[in-house]
Amino acid sequence: MNPSQKQAVLWESAEGGAVRCRLCHHHCRITEGQEGLCGARKNVGGTLYSLSYDCVCAANSDPIEKKPLYHFQPGSRSFSIAAPGCNFNCDFCQNWQISQAGEKDRPYGRAIDPRDIVQSAVHANCNSIAYTYTEPTIFIELAEACAHLGKEQGLANVFVSNGYMTTEAIDYMAGWLDGINVDLKAFSDFFYRKHCMASLEGVLETIRHIARNTHIWMELTTLLIPGLNDSADELKRMTEWIVKEAGPHIPWHVSRFYPQHRLLDVEATPEESIRSACEIGKAAGLQFVYVGNLPGNAGESTRCPGCNALLIERKGYAVRIRDLDDGRCRRCGRMIEGFQLP
Repeated sequence: MNPSQKQAVLWESAEGGAVRCRLCHHHCRITEGQEGLCGARKNVGGTLYSLSYDCVCAANSDPIEKKPLYHFQPGSRSFSIAAPGCNFNCDFCQNWQISQAGEKDRPYGRAIDPRDIVQSAVHANCNSIAYTYTEPTIFIELAEACAHLGKEQGLANVFVSNGYMTTEAIDYMAGWLDGINVDLKAFSDFFYRKHCMASLEGVLETIRHIARNTHIWMELTTLLIPGLNDSADELKRMTEWIVKEAGPHIPWHVSRFYPQHRLLDVEATPEESIRSACEIGKAAGLQFVYVGNLPGNAGESTRCPGCNALLIERKGYAVRIRDLDDGRCRRCGRMIEGFQLP
């Protein structure tokens, strides 16, 4: 074990020198010398270690809207980092080269001190650090170290996540995580098991727990894949569930699928399907429904649910604050949920 690697959090000892990981809903039982399903945690001598603490495989300055987070510091930039590994194995993953890299075949990544990550964020004039590209839950130890140091510099911290962490992990992060975008990939357990190697209920539990029991700002994204998760019935059930269990104020981003990884034979999502999904979400009672991956579409902008005033105009990653002042609509005075200006 490399001396710079860090003992993991959220695990317990099991019989025969094994350990039980409590980080996500897989609850991996990991025997001596083996990794968890995510490829980012390893049992060494009966102790669970993170393989990601000193292995950063991506670091970029991105618009916060790229996450996407539309109600969190709009128009700002977020210093975005990733470590290899993931607790899902999605057929449609666009970052599969790094998300599916285990310790043995891991060609990417270099050691970067958390202090240097924070300084890079400051020097890039970013307002936040985003843990993204792969699944940030699996490099929680690195994220936590950066988050505490970043807070000292006035930086917020956000996750872009598949939402498969346990409620224990959510509570562990609640003191230092400010925002999260959760991928609600479908509203079918069959889809999750066949295409992601996971289950739907774990993700729903996460969304419900964040909405009801934390102050973490949350937005949701659904990548619409033709013939797999785009039926009107499924989208109706999904959006009605969001309204009931998380709230009508939760922003829902509907993104366009492009052929990726093991789904190269599936066509890109027709624009009409995106528009139809958005209408279903609005009919279910969602107040903020956004079009994703279609730059220049009017569905990127934020309007007041009370009077329909244009609050934030977006064209791709170009953002202009219009009738929004200190989180309120200038025209009708309605408070708009989640807005934190940089």
